[in-house]
Amino acid sequence: MKKLHIILLIFIALSIATLISFMGNLSTYETIASAKQKEGKVVTIIARLDNSQPMTYDPLKNPNYLSFHVVDTVGNRAQVVYHYEKPYDMEKAERIVLKGKMSGNVFDITSKDGILIKCPSKYKDDPRSASNNLSQN
Repeated sequence: MKKLHIILLIFIALSIATLISFMGNLSTYETIASAKQKEGKVVTIIARLDNSQPMTYDPLKNPNYLSFHVVDTVGNRAQVVYHYEKPYDMEKAERIVLKGKMSGNVFDITSKDGILIKCPSKYKDDPRSASNNLSQN
């Protein structure tokens, strides 16, 4: 074999190894029911805040404990425990992306970046701003 062929084979092998390593980082969104089946594994859930249940956060007692309830897109409900300070404007969120592990009926988030708040658009409920943007374009 020529040197060029050997170099090309090494390059192809490295490319395949790189692609396989990236595939391990791909995550899909789960429902609460499927997360319960994968108890102990890190999963990502998209849900909305369940306002019918109380939110527990007392910064004087423990600023790194937040407990609330969510409802996923299918309608399943779960309690969520977040071990960091409460995110700003969480009550206004349309959707919440949660990354953590199920432990029984509790979804446990132990990393600071395990919760992402999806807030509503500032133009959604203001038709005047929306029409001004359309007339400027």
